Amino acid sequence: MNIGEVAKRAGLPPKTIRYYEDIGLVTPRRDNNGYRAFRETDMHKLTFLARARTLGFTIEDCRNLLALWEDEQRASADVRAIAQSHLAQIETKIADLEAMRDTLAILVRDCAGDQRPDCPILKRLEAPN
Repeated sequence: MNIGEVAKRAGLPPKTIRYYEDIGLVTPRRDNNGYRAFRETDMHKLTFLARARTLGFTIEDCRNLLALWEDEQRASADVRAIAQSHLAQIETKIADLEAMRDTLAILVRDCAGDQRPDCPILKRLEAPN
C-alpha cells in the first residue's frame, strides 16, 4: 500500500504517518523507486497508534504500548500500569478544569457587566495567589 491508501484506512493524515516513521514507530519498506510500501502489519500498527492517540496517550506511552502489543510474552500488568497512569493524569486534568470552571463561573456571576469600570474578574486576575 502507498501512503495515501494506508492513511485513508488508518484514519491518519500522511504527515502524521511520515512523523511516526521519522520517530521510529513504523518502518515501512521502500520500493525500488524509493516510495514507501506499507504492509498489513504497518497498517495494524498505524491503526493501533491512531486509537491510542485518540485516547490521549503520549508518543512515549504509544511507543511502550506498541512494544508490549508486539511482545507475545508481555505481562498485562505492564499494559495496565501505563493505562492506569494515563487515567490518573486525565482525572487530575478534569479536576483542574472543574476548579477553573467553578472559579470562572463565580467571577462571571459577580461581574455586573455594565458600563462601570469596576470588574471582579480583572481584580481577581491582578491579585497575587
